[in-house]
Amino acid sequence: MKSDKPEKSEKSEKSDKSKESDKSEKSDNPGKSDKPEKSEKSARAAKAWSEDPTPLLRAGAGFTLLGSDASATPGFDGSKSDGAASLIADAPEMGLLQEKFFANSLHGDERSILLVLQGMDSSGKGGIVRHVVGLVDPQGVQHASFKKPTPEELEHDFLWRIRKQLPTPGHIGVFDRSHYEDVLAGRVLELAAPEVIEERYRQINDFESELVAHGTTVIKVMLNISADEQKARLAERLERPDKYWKFSPDDIDSRLLWNPYQAAYQAVFEKTSTPTAPWHVVPANRKWYARLAVQRLLLDALRSLGQSWPSADFDIDEQKRRLTAT
Repeated sequence: MKSDKPEKSEKSEKSDKSKESDKSEKSDNPGKSDKPEKSEKSARAAKAWSEDPTPLLRAGAGFTLLGSDASATPGFDGSKSDGAASLIADAPEMGLLQEKFFANSLHGDERSILLVLQGMDSSGKGGIVRHVVGLVDPQGVQHASFKKPTPEELEHDFLWRIRKQLPTPGHIGVFDRSHYEDVLAGRVLELAAPEVIEERYRQINDFESELVAHGTTVIKVMLNISADEQKARLAERLERPDKYWKFSPDDIDSRLLWNPYQAAYQAVFEKTSTPTAPWHVVPANRKWYARLAVQRLLLDALRSLGQSWPSADFDIDEQKRRLTAT
């Protein structure tokens, strides 16, 4: 039996496909709109932020790491699924702002962003890099991981190797561990005398003030996990062959020094959390919240730049005529 619906002609079908193609191309090009559309689900997820988390996460005067809740979700009232939806919902804006950031650097804007990630082993630093920083164009990211200093690095002051990895204009720099290892491990493992550690705090503050003065937004994040959560994560790595590569016997050595490291972090917050480069202590037992919170800190930094698309530095009509003539 024939359908009551008239069949489409070949021309009609091609026209429909063309419209679908045009629609697809538009949706793939976020540059055509500075306001990426959000689905109803994404809008609900965004409302799960009941309060701006930035001041809640800041390690200001009187902050104490001891006893802070590593499972808390400051400023966010939603569930894990709401958090995942919010992370995805804000990705287009983050990508758009980062593209503007990079584009403006090609036209003389010398500003940059530096994200410093610190935390005990297995606190989720790598996950932040993959799931948050990974939301933007990798061409605009400069990543550096600082391990035990090499013989060459030891011949210089502790900030020498750090300066070599600073982000260039228009880039988001990510330090997976940083110059703070020299006052954390340096203090706990007694790699330097107490008076040297004290002097390093001052040098760090001067260094970061210099960065800010030259246009770098410094975002310092300590991913705070509990001792029990760390134990569970390390145990999982020892049970899974695909996680062996993430484990090091040194992780247990550091774990045995948990309390001294917590004290060293407390000293870092008290001595180097400044108005221009404050520390943010992000509860990280819930990985989804830690990623969401760091995304928010990055978004705030990008938004604060107040950038628009750079103007053309050529005659647009002339170039259109030239292109038409080819």
